[in-house]
Amino acid sequence: MTAPRSVLVSLEDTPWYHCVCRCVRRAFLCGEDHASGMNFDHRRDWIVERMQQLATLFAIDVAAYAVMSNHYHIVVRIDRERASEWSIEEVLKRWTALFTGPLLVTRYLSESRAKMTQTEIAKVEELAAVYRERLHDLSWFMRTLNEHIARRANAEDGVKGRFWEGRFKSQALLDEKALLAAMAYVDLNPVRVGLAETPETSDYTSIQERVGGLPEEAGSKTGSQETATVKDPDTALDGERLRPEAETQILPQAPLMPFDATARTPWAVPFAFDDYLELVDWTGRALREDKSGSIEAREPKLLARLSIDGKQFIGYSERLLKAFGTAVGAPASLTDLCARRQTKYLRGIRAARAVFVAKQAA
Repeated sequence: MTAPRSVLVSLEDTPWYHCVCRCVRRAFLCGEDHASGMNFDHRRDWIVERMQQLATLFAIDVAAYAVMSNHYHIVVRIDRERASEWSIEEVLKRWTALFTGPLLVTRYLSESRAKMTQTEIAKVEELAAVYRERLHDLSWFMRTLNEHIARRANAEDGVKGRFWEGRFKSQALLDEKALLAAMAYVDLNPVRVGLAETPETSDYTSIQERVGGLPEEAGSKTGSQETATVKDPDTALDGERLRPEAETQILPQAPLMPFDATARTPWAVPFAFDDYLELVDWTGRALREDKSGSIEAREPKLLARLSIDGKQFIGYSERLLKAFGTAVGAPASLTDLCARRQTKYLRGIRAARAVFVAKQAA
């Protein structure tokens, strides 16, 4: 039986998650339709643009992504503490940048607030508490992302119906080892399936975006830009309606999460960017059968620091989703999660023992 999302996504376990969402009607929904000759790669731009727009409003930052022809991957960090620091007014502004909201909220954000009764203000504060929770909720982030893309693609095709499969899949990333494995797995998607020769030539990936500019350093929190409304067709999510296009303006795009070599900044990726780039390049060349002879014997520093078996890391970088289930981590992390979820077994323990256990000295 499918586990409830509240069990799969628990901030008490980890703020880091790897998510996957797939189309329902063949690859050409986001790629090339070989039957008609039409190309829909521009929809992949929509997905990248939308996820980075939502990162300006939600307390959810994007660490890695890869948008393929019929599915996409995203690695995110949920920042509940940041959401808790927002004022009621900021919460309402962020929410109404996407959704129309009730009339009481509109009045509260205008000069009419002075004429509101205490009962009306109390009701708005109740709504703000609900919106605050949603603005660091992974399900709301994914639903808002996917609904936008589905409506836009269906309008372009002149059709109705499902664009995505049912629920998005999610994996809890329980420790640094799991985060590193998931990010490398995501960034190397096009290389793994033979669509690109190197990570930097992998279109619609976070590694290409990062290599295309200077590496980010841990500075200010992402998602802190001034909020604005976003172009989106009118649609409904649990009674909330996204703003109609006539009322909207373009929303800025949040940058990818910075890297922090000290691993002391909670809202940054806890590795040095150069070390991560070295690992991705080393793994990417290993995944190319015709390049196997050029792989250096010396393993990247990150593998040694995190006590990861390099050979096993390369092997499982091709099958992270299949090897692990709803969580990825070292054996101890998976065992602890079993205890918290009150379950006897989690898929992936064998893979965790193979990859995330220090090699014995000869």
